[in-house]
Amino acid sequence: MIKGVNSAPTKASLSSKRAPLKGADKLEKYPLEVSVLNPNQNQSLNEASSANSHITVLLDEAVHALAIKPDGIYVDGTFGRGGHSRKILAQLGDAGCLIAFDRDLSAIEAGKAIDDPRFSLVHSHFAAMQVKLSEMGILKVDGILLDLGISSPQIDEASRGFSFRYDAPLDMRMDQSSGQTAAEFLGRTSEQQLTEVIKNYGEERFAKSITRAIIKERNDGRAITTTGHLAQIVASVVTRFEPGQNPATRTFQALRIFVNQELEELSLTMPQCLALLAPHGRLAVISFHSLEDRMVKQFIRDQENRDDLPANFPVRAADLPQPKLKSVGKAIKPGAREVKLNPRSRSAVLRVAERTSVV
Repeated sequence: MIKGVNSAPTKASLSSKRAPLKGADKLEKYPLEVSVLNPNQNQSLNEASSANSHITVLLDEAVHALAIKPDGIYVDGTFGRGGHSRKILAQLGDAGCLIAFDRDLSAIEAGKAIDDPRFSLVHSHFAAMQVKLSEMGILKVDGILLDLGISSPQIDEASRGFSFRYDAPLDMRMDQSSGQTAAEFLGRTSEQQLTEVIKNYGEERFAKSITRAIIKERNDGRAITTTGHLAQIVASVVTRFEPGQNPATRTFQALRIFVNQELEELSLTMPQCLALLAPHGRLAVISFHSLEDRMVKQFIRDQENRDDLPANFPVRAADLPQPKLKSVGKAIKPGAREVKLNPRSRSAVLRVAERTSVV
């Protein structure tokens, strides 16, 4: 038990009777009450459900997108609870190799259950991927999978502080061994910085009002150290939001992204993926909100359309910059059946690209 947290956490008392927010952008959504399925090595949607467990989103689609070679080298940039990793291993031959990364210590602990000489698990954020692989003597790989965002176990464990469903310490760090917590950030941030974080990372139109309420609470000597306290402050000023969504959803998303530097990490990682992929190697990225998806889509597009020279520039077609990536199919979203069985999957988007032979 963590100090200050009951073994049976209580839900934050919030009123959700507000006017709906029209035209709101899509963002990462997690219902207040959900049941998800419990995965094992041969996970399928036909398995019996189990509360407070994890089902891998777009499992078959993501691994299929990698076009696994039995003797290939693959990277799972976000191990989580190992759903994708197990399925990749099931398709690898004896000469194949899988290296998984995760900065969550709980995920690293869960990964110990995989006893396979073809598998390595590294405790690190995926922005260190190229360095870590180089230290292992790996310079090129045949496929990279990034499953972005937050996992169900992280949400469902109250002490992690990711969810407004429980009144718990306001932590939000994916790697609890380092970095500042969300509570520490709120305790020292300026009004301008906090407004920018909530507006830019949460796409929250009430960012200024939320910030003013948070700063006032702090200045009045009431430190914001729990998820319930923060959610109540946000609910007191957010008057319009999407039906079925908690008014604190966007603020919690913004703080989580900022605390974990998720977008910065993604921007550093995408060029590394390009450098690591061998010719015809595949990159598959699952995003859960529009900020991530736009970054992935734009990166692939930039590498696919290399002709950025001025119009009518005198250059031969053979001398034009050649694409380093090519898109594979259209963006893939979960089917109706997966969304029904796992509501947390409904905002997922999978984009796939293949490395060309251009150096």
